[in-house]
Amino acid sequence: MLESWTRTAIRLRWPIVIAWLAVVVVGGWASGRLSDLQSNVFTVPGTDSERVRGVLQRHFGDRSDGAFTVVFELDRPASTATRVRLQRVVDRAARAVPTGRGTALLQASPDVVYGDVISTLNLADAKGRADDLLRALGRPAGTRVYVTGAPAIQNELDPIFSDDLRKGETIALPIALLVLLLVFGLSFAVTIPLLFAASTVFGTLGVVYVVAHYVTMPTYVTNLVFLIGIGIAIDYSLLIVYRFREELSRPRPSGAPAGRRPEDRETTRGHDVEAAVLRTMETAGRAVIFSGATVAVGLALLLFMPLPFIRAIGVGGFLIPLVSLLAAATLQPALLAIYGRRGTHRAPVARWLRLPVRQVGDDVEHRFWARLARSIMRRKWRYALAVAALLAAAAIPVAWLQLTPGATAGIPQHPQSVRGLHVLEGVLGPGAVAPAQVLVDTGRRGGVARPEVRAAVDRLVREVGRDREAAATYFLPGGRFVDPTRRYAQVIVATKHEYGSEEAQSFARRLRGELIPAAGFPPGMRVLAGGAPPQGVDFLDRAYGAFPWLVLGVLALTYLLLMRAFRSFLLPLKAVILNLLSVAASYGVLVLVFRFGIGNDVFGFYQFPQIEGWIPIFLFAMIFGLSMDYEVFLVSRMREAWDETHDNARAVAIGLERTGRIVTAAAVIMVAAFSGFMAGSIVGLQEFGCGLAVAIFLDATLVRAVLVPAMMAIMGRYNWWLPAPIARVVRVRPSPLRVG
Repeated sequence: MLESWTRTAIRLRWPIVIAWLAVVVVGGWASGRLSDLQSNVFTVPGTDSERVRGVLQRHFGDRSDGAFTVVFELDRPASTATRVRLQRVVDRAARAVPTGRGTALLQASPDVVYGDVISTLNLADAKGRADDLLRALGRPAGTRVYVTGAPAIQNELDPIFSDDLRKGETIALPIALLVLLLVFGLSFAVTIPLLFAASTVFGTLGVVYVVAHYVTMPTYVTNLVFLIGIGIAIDYSLLIVYRFREELSRPRPSGAPAGRRPEDRETTRGHDVEAAVLRTMETAGRAVIFSGATVAVGLALLLFMPLPFIRAIGVGGFLIPLVSLLAAATLQPALLAIYGRRGTHRAPVARWLRLPVRQVGDDVEHRFWARLARSIMRRKWRYALAVAALLAAAAIPVAWLQLTPGATAGIPQHPQSVRGLHVLEGVLGPGAVAPAQVLVDTGRRGGVARPEVRAAVDRLVREVGRDREAAATYFLPGGRFVDPTRRYAQVIVATKHEYGSEEAQSFARRLRGELIPAAGFPPGMRVLAGGAPPQGVDFLDRAYGAFPWLVLGVLALTYLLLMRAFRSFLLPLKAVILNLLSVAASYGVLVLVFRFGIGNDVFGFYQFPQIEGWIPIFLFAMIFGLSMDYEVFLVSRMREAWDETHDNARAVAIGLERTGRIVTAAAVIMVAAFSGFMAGSIVGLQEFGCGLAVAIFLDATLVRAVLVPAMMAIMGRYNWWLPAPIARVVRVRPSPLRVG
């Protein structure tokens, strides 16, 4: 099937290339319009926090995710006349926000007054109105005005994400180009991976643009697609082009006519190129397709997570390997057929650019990587135990891993929205802008006025006010605290720490488990805790309640895919175990770097006690897939050698020699792409980039170059065993256990 598909791609090479160029143009246009459709929304369907949010939106006209907080910092203590004047300013400016209305101003300190502008807009729509609101407020005499809250902060983060992406590009692309020149020399072949990467990245962004009209896409998605897409696409294309040049360099079979006339020689060369493309796609192309499928499987399972935020990131991540697979099956063979021998030939003037390959004689087994493999296999237990112990030691800091649903401390501090937040934090505590909201549902109209309900609300306010985490508790028997039907009431609690902190999370659990029950509300009433801290707790509980099932699903599907790719019962199991070691080690390094600050003086990372909650989940799905890339490329070549020689040690040595150099080059490109995340100014993307870069580095060095040869030497001929009954289940040829 792959051969017939490749022949079709060769025959239709020019229409295929033109179609992908159109994809690049359309995707480039769409990517410039994505930011208006993106926002970080952490809703948790089916939880108390989501029920509270729904009631507040429907009955109070209040969407906490679309609410602005206006902060006035005064030159002198506020008088009653000043507060009245500023209230009029806020009420008038609120008209700049569709459905917006100002709430009563509160005095946080003698010289700080603040209030909210609430609306029914969602976060993505509200953030586009932040600048309008700031302009409408103007500059009242004697004050400094700030507009903060989630919409205002995200509005000012959008250009920062764009700047971070440009920084990432300036790191990833030059390093990728340098590596390609070192691998291919001065040759037009260098442009093939770059064209392939442009097609897959902009193709993916074009699809994301369409999806974003129906699904709220996080602001991280553009950066994720671009930098991960560059790494994956260039890696895939690099491996295929390298194999293509290898196939072209094979000697012509004896007896094959070379042709005497120029046109005969041209025809022969054309047949040689087509045969090389077919052989390349049958080997390296097949490995890339299996690798891409493995990456896609891990990310596809994110689509089943019960959280819209993680599902949306999963959509962006899943589309990267999906579009890469489509391009690998169509664009890649078309480009190889067009470039041919002449287009991929290394210019003689640039031989100095070629990576040196140390060679003794003509025997592939005497080159560097083969000799390394032989050395490792002679001391297999020593190497296996040493590297496994090192990876296990790197994973130990996972015991100190703490998670947060999010934090404003991990973003740049210079935007006016963040400075306004700090003004409030200085007098009310970090939880002022993202408070907890306790919803009291009396079950009937006018129920809030019942004496027993009022008494219970008063007890709740007193109990919450005495809690060590409560900075301020707000309730009045009217205004924004009671809905027009007087069925619902809300109590607002500002915490002393930011909503995602350990302290705020503990408070949310106490609020639900202790403080609300202690208030003694009458039977038949529902009292629910929502707002930012309880929503953060719900987010983490839901995410990590489903995470073990995600892990099991990825392990099972990966095992089955690799069983088909390797035609082996034990090699997929070995690959899964080694990948788990890589993932655990990357988690441990994350804790060392971001919690304990190791290396921050050199790299300039944030030092933050918690890791963002989505990071370990997305890291697992991505690392598991990307690590399998190198496993598939390496073991596929070993399998080819085993099928030819039936000598395990020789197969391992040849496989590592044939792939060691190119896998190293691919890993350098991948690490460079992920370093682009680390150069940014958002802690979540720094964490993500660091975790991926560490995992790929460990995987391409300690795991693939050392631990894999050692383990394969330990397992010996059992590496290649696939019993017939199991082979029938996965629909491949069996691989019987050879004697001796």
